[in-house]
Amino acid sequence: MGDKKVWFVTGAGRGMGVDIAQAALAAGHAVVATGRDADRVSAAIGEHDDLLVIALDITDEQAAYTAVDTAVARFGGIDVLVNNAGNFYAGFFEVVSPAQLRAQMETNFFGPINVTRAVLPVMRRQRSGHLVTVSSLAGLVGQEFCAAYAASKFALEGWMESLRFDVEPYGIGTTIVEPGFFRTELLVEGVSSIWPELSIDDYDARTGETVEAWRSMNGAQGGDPVKLAAALVALVDSPLPPRRWVAGADAVSVVEQKARQLLEQVEAHRGLSSSLAHEDVTT
Repeated sequence: MGDKKVWFVTGAGRGMGVDIAQAALAAGHAVVATGRDADRVSAAIGEHDDLLVIALDITDEQAAYTAVDTAVARFGGIDVLVNNAGNFYAGFFEVVSPAQLRAQMETNFFGPINVTRAVLPVMRRQRSGHLVTVSSLAGLVGQEFCAAYAASKFALEGWMESLRFDVEPYGIGTTIVEPGFFRTELLVEGVSSIWPELSIDDYDARTGETVEAWRSMNGAQGGDPVKLAAALVALVDSPLPPRRWVAGADAVSVVEQKARQLLEQVEAHRGLSSSLAHEDVTT
């Protein structure tokens, strides 16, 4: 995919979405950059002849179809979709309200589904394309204070792993990106990070301590999103883009540990697990 392609990037008004859009433009591609506030997207990315900015709330299914139609009218097709938009509802499960949990799923899970549903007919007609969904280390490894966020990202992982079987016959590839901690705006309070609405005595002290810890991390994360964006564009442009990309040294280390734990847990009960066949099954 080294030739000029049309990239459709969600969440391009701030954070990693800006860097991905700019990296794709720098690599010679055309970019459709979307975000809730089109003016913010334009200001963040800057002017470019191959840039189309569209206002898009990914939780609005009809708006996704309208944005895709606008992109196709301008560029003739869509070659790479980057599902990047998302947010972070932090908190212990019992103090994250039901409304907050649903809102987390609407943005981080159903949002990418809305946009992908709108883009896939275009890619199927082309018999080519690539779907990139930005998940998280929290999509592979559950973490404290991340029950809602991890649930949304684990859902993304299962959807994308299964979706590839649906779309590969039509020349469409898939890549899941699992970043560790990168210096983006994900932890900016009130912008991408939302704290729990509920209060329970047993959790109050822990919640306060954990919120302060998260706040202290903002701006001090070890990963460089500009480097991640450039690497992602290079991977998608490569002859065989990966189906999964664990991004960041911290993420690599944690995923390796999780993989070892899974194998250890399988081995610990291998005999019992393998003894459960029905008696009429020949083994």
